[in-house]
Amino acid sequence: MKSKVVREIPANPFLRDARKLKKNLRVAAYCRVSTEEEEQQSSFEIQVEYYTNKIASHDNWTLAGIFADDGISGVHVKNRTQFLEMIELCKKKKIDLILTKSISRFARNTLECIQYVRMLKALGIPVIFEKEGINTADMTSEMLLTCLSSFAQAESESISLNVARGKRMGYKQGKFSFRYTNFLGYRKGADGQP
Repeated sequence: MKSKVVREIPANPFLRDARKLKKNLRVAAYCRVSTEEEEQQSSFEIQVEYYTNKIASHDNWTLAGIFADDGISGVHVKNRTQFLEMIELCKKKKIDLILTKSISRFARNTLECIQYVRMLKALGIPVIFEKEGINTADMTSEMLLTCLSSFAQAESESISLNVARGKRMGYKQGKFSFRYTNFLGYRKGADGQP
């Protein structure tokens, strides 16, 4: 029987030193709320303040930006200008790490979520999803991320169906929302009617 030869390859000392030199990480945070309602607005402001303070509290982190899409759905990336701006800065190597509250804040579309995480990982930029406790730098499998992003997408679809169903039920009862700001000469009366 032929004996196997195992050759040990020592770690490259230059790479180890380069990692030590790169202590100052340029950290960005991504925040998003899907509606412009008042309660969501305060959540949005709280997220921005939280990440600003969190990044400032780490000695080796430098704020690379807080990217925040306000009142934008997370289903498709095309309308999220701040998200796309953050991705462009990542491509230009101006961001080293991205923090976000949860997968559903990052993307509610499984395909786009996986696509952007893979692209960022290829650029050497990890994403930390705080709620789920996922750091894509440590992630050995995309299975968990795929499952959780699928749940976020299903939740988004469910919410959309519930909202549409609620509106249809209201229409059947003769109730509908009237946008007074869009109609010249109308205002809400004391009885709640135009």
